[in-house]
Amino acid sequence: MKEKTINHIILTVLGLLMVVGFTACSAKKLGSQQEARAWIRINQLGYTPDGGKVAVWASKSSNALDSFRLMDAKTDEEVFNAEAGSAFGAYGPFSETYRLDFSTFTDTGTFYLVAGNVTSPVFSINNDVYKGTADFVLRYLRQQRSGFNPYLKDSCHVHDGYTMYGPMPDSTLIDVSGGWHDASDYLQYSTTSANATYHLLAAYRDFGEVFADAHLANGLEGKNDIPDVLDEARWGLEWLMKMHPRADWMFNQLADDRDHQGLRLPTIDSVDYGMGPGGARPVYFITGEPQGLGKHKNRATGTSSTAGKFASAFALASQIYDGKDANLASTFHDKALSAYQFGLRKLGVSQTAPNRAPYFYEEDSWADDMELAASNLWKLTGEEEYLNKALDYARLEKVTPWLGQDTARHYQWYPFHNFGHYEIGSNETAAYYKHGIEKVLAKAKNNAFFRGIPFIWCSNNLTTSFAIQCYLYRKMTGDDRYKELEQANIDWLFGLNPWGTSMVYGLPSWGDTPVDPHSAFTHLHDFPVDGGLVDGPVYTSIYSNLIGITLYRPDEYAQFQSDLAVYHDDFGDYSTNEPTMDGTASLVYLLAAMENEELMNKSANKNKRDSHGAFIRGDISEKKVALIFSADEFGEGAAYIAEVLNSENQKASFFFTGNYLRVVENQDVVGELVNEGHYVGAHSDQHLLYAPWENRDSLLISQEEFKKDIIENYNLLKKWNIDKSKSRFFLPPYEWYNDSIAHWAAGMGLDLVNFTPGIRTPADYTWPEMGDRYVNNKTIFESIKDYKKNNKNGLNGTIILIHAGTDPRRTDKFYHELPKIIELLKNDGYQSVTIDKLLNESRN
Repeated sequence: MKEKTINHIILTVLGLLMVVGFTACSAKKLGSQQEARAWIRINQLGYTPDGGKVAVWASKSSNALDSFRLMDAKTDEEVFNAEAGSAFGAYGPFSETYRLDFSTFTDTGTFYLVAGNVTSPVFSINNDVYKGTADFVLRYLRQQRSGFNPYLKDSCHVHDGYTMYGPMPDSTLIDVSGGWHDASDYLQYSTTSANATYHLLAAYRDFGEVFADAHLANGLEGKNDIPDVLDEARWGLEWLMKMHPRADWMFNQLADDRDHQGLRLPTIDSVDYGMGPGGARPVYFITGEPQGLGKHKNRATGTSSTAGKFASAFALASQIYDGKDANLASTFHDKALSAYQFGLRKLGVSQTAPNRAPYFYEEDSWADDMELAASNLWKLTGEEEYLNKALDYARLEKVTPWLGQDTARHYQWYPFHNFGHYEIGSNETAAYYKHGIEKVLAKAKNNAFFRGIPFIWCSNNLTTSFAIQCYLYRKMTGDDRYKELEQANIDWLFGLNPWGTSMVYGLPSWGDTPVDPHSAFTHLHDFPVDGGLVDGPVYTSIYSNLIGITLYRPDEYAQFQSDLAVYHDDFGDYSTNEPTMDGTASLVYLLAAMENEELMNKSANKNKRDSHGAFIRGDISEKKVALIFSADEFGEGAAYIAEVLNSENQKASFFFTGNYLRVVENQDVVGELVNEGHYVGAHSDQHLLYAPWENRDSLLISQEEFKKDIIENYNLLKKWNIDKSKSRFFLPPYEWYNDSIAHWAAGMGLDLVNFTPGIRTPADYTWPEMGDRYVNNKTIFESIKDYKKNNKNGLNGTIILIHAGTDPRRTDKFYHELPKIIELLKNDGYQSVTIDKLLNESRN
């Protein structure tokens, strides 16, 4: 638990004995701040060329600002200037503020801003701003591991735990060692751990390519051919399985606030929970009733909030592991179903249990958790009843209640954004996201920092979650109107805030970041807690009423504290400067999303999309071509095509509908293509026509129908261990789609691809009886040669579509021309590559 009360008084006394003087650097920093009257706050990580770029000028005086300049840091020459715009007035410690918007400047390099007589820190503009940041943040999760701790290279809490409140006799010993410590203390909660696990799994599913493989499953350095984010998610899953060891058993937390008895490393935790110093800790069974072994109790009303989070994590894990480990996927499948049923036992909330102090996670919502569970069970099983239930739950809590509010109790509305709305992916749930965003925007637009998040405990967690909600809404709808608000919340976390500091320990390495967090690791041993997201600013009214807070060092941010909110980079302030495990896990997802967008922008600079968003050509500077083959009801040429490709040592890509994959006679050739290293992807399940031929902007299907069809296509591809993480490029049926289809696909983590216009190979489906529409093989082949001859860049980067089968009425099968096509390519030095290699070189 993040609250410390009586024990903080003890820590205060201990801490006062450990006070040391300022370093020369800190003193210099204090002095320079005391002399200044105005500042320019920036995102210290930097800005992307195509993204929003805003800084804030903030002054202790009420002077007006007319304009600002952007300067090249290498030459000190002006490269951009603009009017400062409208004044936003007072905010926090400042009397006047302006937003300095230089988003239209897209050059790369290092720069600084000048406004009046104030100069900003130097910052970069490039496409690698977020590169490696998600992996950096993962360091904190590894350091928080219980059981075996790879940072300390030692084990801790190996005797956990003894049961309380369960159907078994109290004090029954069970093995629940593992998982993560919750914050800078050593309690462990199912609610935060399951939410963290889900974010890590979703980060792998949606952006797996951004993560490195630099650690083993146990967290030690090494490679195991698994991205580190999935290793970390697996660590969480293993603990969750221990906390849900059988269908009728589920536990909510491990240990309680007796933990708060002084500073120590987890490996030498000697707190006595009644089993002797350093012995087993209590593990609380979920009963749906109020609990608390000491003076205080929570207000629990049911089983759903925690069980729903369990079910969500297990269901997503089953989807991910389906193509990797069939037995493990089956185990997670069963756990997801049993956890969901446990949530139905008693609809209500499972709050964490206090003991000596009256503080606990006061979670008052459960419908969002069951919505996320049901939506993932729909994706896992394909059973529409789960989708219907997910929508029912969504309608019970359309907007996460803290959005737009000024305050809330601690973790009252948790998780802080509803991932279930995104997983359902309907226009209805997107509208719910929008309504919540508008509530925050109504507050944010009135201040220069675009701040609409309440300054309650863990305000940085709320900030991270809100940025994710904006991002998910944008991906669901293609609506960019809240992109500035989304970026403002990201900027806030990395220095664009009144205090001018990043809220992530050590990120960026060159910036002003926390150095003295509320953590035994740093306070006792100077061990860095790299990547830890600290709680963040709180209302001054909250801070002023907390017990046991004493700052151990002079406040370097003293002139930025205000009657509105405070933040202290000081071990003594447990309310604003304690890192949290679940907030950090959410930040992993957010930073991975940002890094993925950087990669997409790099790709877009090389690859060409059509007006509806589908990739239609790769990098024109390289002599590479993608041969792609599609098949629905006709696919008689697939075996011949595979034979030619293999004999010529060429790689290609194949897109199959569910109609094709269900035919038993076709399945051997699919397996052969996969085994030979060809790309195999989705082409829809039923080969649906998405839009009328005569009115492309209209739709013939709903988003729910679209998603259901795609999910079934991928369910069939699981037979060959193919999922969206391995095969995210999607060839739409009939190669006919519109903006809505592209947005829906993007919301499912898919990228549309289509053939390069001007090459007539897609006409190979025609037959003579079609009259003028029929195109013979000679004409089709000549179109390839003509394109190569007449196009400035020849066939570089082209996507050439050929049907792997056609109507029997076409007797001249164009796929029989494949040897000639390959010969043409080879003679001119072209390399035939799979579609992912053509479009995604920077990610491999």
